[in-house]
Amino acid sequence: MPQKSGLGRGLGALIPGGENILMENGVMLVSVDLVFPNPRQPRSMMHPEELQDLTASIREHGVLQPLIVTPGDMQGRYILIAGERRLQAARLAGLASVPVLVRQATDQQRLELAIIENVQRSDLSALEQAEAYRQLAEDFDLSHEDIAARVGKSRVAVTNTLRLLKLPDAVKNALIEGRISEGHARALLALPSPQAQAAALHTVITQEMNVRQTEELVRKLSGEKPSRKPKPAAVPEVVELEERLRTSLGTKVTLRSGRKGGTLTIHYYSDEELNALMGRLLKE
Repeated sequence: MPQKSGLGRGLGALIPGGENILMENGVMLVSVDLVFPNPRQPRSMMHPEELQDLTASIREHGVLQPLIVTPGDMQGRYILIAGERRLQAARLAGLASVPVLVRQATDQQRLELAIIENVQRSDLSALEQAEAYRQLAEDFDLSHEDIAARVGKSRVAVTNTLRLLKLPDAVKNALIEGRISEGHARALLALPSPQAQAAALHTVITQEMNVRQTEELVRKLSGEKPSRKPKPAAVPEVVELEERLRTSLGTKVTLRSGRKGGTLTIHYYSDEELNALMGRLLKE
C-alpha cells in the first residue's frame, strides 16, 4: 500500500514522500527528516494521550494543516516555527513528508510566531507562556507592553503571567501536574515568602480547596480578619460577569451586589499593573 505523504486523501496521497514538492498556495511537501525543532519552542510538555490521538488522526487523514517553517542554516533544511505536535505525530504515524509553509523569520520572530500560534490554540500552559514572555523580555529587551501587542494580550495579563515564574518549585510543579489551577497559583503569589506559599499549597491540595477558598486562606494567613457574616451563595450571573472582567482586564475582579447597586473591586499587585489598568480604563 503506498504511504500517505501528509496531505490526507487529496493530491498529496498520490505523491511519494521524501521529496520537496511545491503544492498549491505556497504549500510545499518536505521530508520529515529535513524539519528540525525550533530551539525557542515555548512548549515544554506534550501530553502522551493527546499525541496518540493526533497520531491516529494523522495516520487516517494525513496532516490537514501545514506546518510553519523557516529556512535552516543548510540548504534544504528547515527550522520549525509552529506545528511541533503535528510533526511528532506525523513521524509516529510513519509519514515520510509533511506539508509546510516557508516563512523568513529572525530568531526573535520564530519565538513570537510560535507563541502566537500556541496561544491562539490554547496549547501553552500558563508557565510555558510565562517562560516565553520572559525570553522576549530578557533576550530581546521587549517591554511588557511590546509583548502584549505582539501576542494579542493585555499588558496586565502579560505581567500577571510573568509573575508565575516567581513561585517556588513546589507550586510550579503542582501547576504543571494539574493539581492546582492558574487561579490557585495567582492566589498563592500574594503570600510573602516561598515557604508560606509552599505551606499553603499543601493545605490547598489536601483539603481540595477551590480558588475562592484558596483566596480566603491566603487572606487569613496574611493577617486579614475573616468576614464575620457568612457569604451568600454566589449568583451564577455574577460569577460569569466576574470571569469576563477578569479575562478582559487580566487581573482579579470582584462584584458585590447590594440593595441599590453594588461595588466593583479591581485588584492589582504592582504599580506597573495599576498604571496599565488605568491606561486601559481611561483609554489613555
